[in-house]
Amino acid sequence: MSFTVHARVSLRALSYQHGSIVSALEQGLSLLTAGMSDVRIVDSAGRSHSPTTLYAQLFGPRAAVAAPPVERDAAALPLAA
Repeated sequence: MSFTVHARVSLRALSYQHGSIVSALEQGLSLLTAGMSDVRIVDSAGRSHSPTTLYAQLFGPRAAVAAPPVERDAAALPLAA
């Protein structure tokens, strides 16, 4: 299956061809991180996805992980002058 990654930077449009969905997803996420706009991944059937939506469809939504509580030693806190 063929995948095309489309992105924009200013007035310039970019397109990249990929043979696998994982490589297309990796580049799409990289382009988003680099600040490109309108990043889309289009498959050979013409379906268009944003990289974040496609990631969630492939790997599921990210689960929120609670941060462990921070223990502070009262002696380690700075004293007010």
